[in-house]
Amino acid sequence: MSFRSTAKVGVFADVANMYRNGGQRMQYDALREFACRDGAEPVRLNAYVTFDVERAKRDPAYREGATNFHAKLRDYGYKVIVKEIQWYSDDSGNRVGKANADLDLAVDVLLQSENLDRILIASGDGDFVNVVRAVQNRGCRVEVVGLDNAAHSLRQEADLFMSGYLIPNMIPIDNKYPKRDDWGEPGSRVRGTCYWYEAERGFGYMRYLRAILPGLWHTDARHPDSPYETAFFPVAHLPSSVRPASLPSRNYVFEFEIQPSERGEGMQAVNIEAVSAP
Repeated sequence: MSFRSTAKVGVFADVANMYRNGGQRMQYDALREFACRDGAEPVRLNAYVTFDVERAKRDPAYREGATNFHAKLRDYGYKVIVKEIQWYSDDSGNRVGKANADLDLAVDVLLQSENLDRILIASGDGDFVNVVRAVQNRGCRVEVVGLDNAAHSLRQEADLFMSGYLIPNMIPIDNKYPKRDDWGEPGSRVRGTCYWYEAERGFGYMRYLRAILPGLWHTDARHPDSPYETAFFPVAHLPSSVRPASLPSRNYVFEFEIQPSERGEGMQAVNIEAVSAP
């Protein structure tokens, strides 16, 4: 089935929040692709970044790195909103830097949502819960992409919450693994969650996105329009840090290599690691 949406989409990325919570190497072109996965039109693409002017004066590498990063965001179509870090002295005489772009992002979402059908907020900050609710009351669908430490309240308020680790190629696979094949191809490493586990029989199944595709609500990988695939795993292949009794769970995000299953059909997850845990 072919999907082509006429929705007008806005993306509002809290870059500092994503960076602090596992997104140091986050790929913002993949975020844009995910937001417009059904062929929707990206009307607004806003990236809110922080910049330390004082450090830039004395650190050429920092200045050049920030300049190049901002330019890369613009190449992807984002408007870059720069929030300069302001330095203060606290009661103990310690210098404290602050550059909170939350207010800017919240105001822009409220103002610009009037011309949008769907909004994606890339942040795990629970302060955005009321903004999400207000925009939903205007008739907008609100999706949230977060990483580590995403607020439970924000997850619950969003129409869709997706861990950024699960979006193909948004958070690069660790360099310790050689890149063999594209995400979702046999031999590649992907990320997913355990959606089914049978303790008595000692095995379970991971579910993962095979690519950035629409139809996320088709969670049954057997549906012809589902973007998901599944992979079998024996309990012995789980990392020691994971308690099998806690499975299945959406809170654990696993990274694993997919290979043709030893059972003769489908895929099997091997070399499993936990990349995000409760």
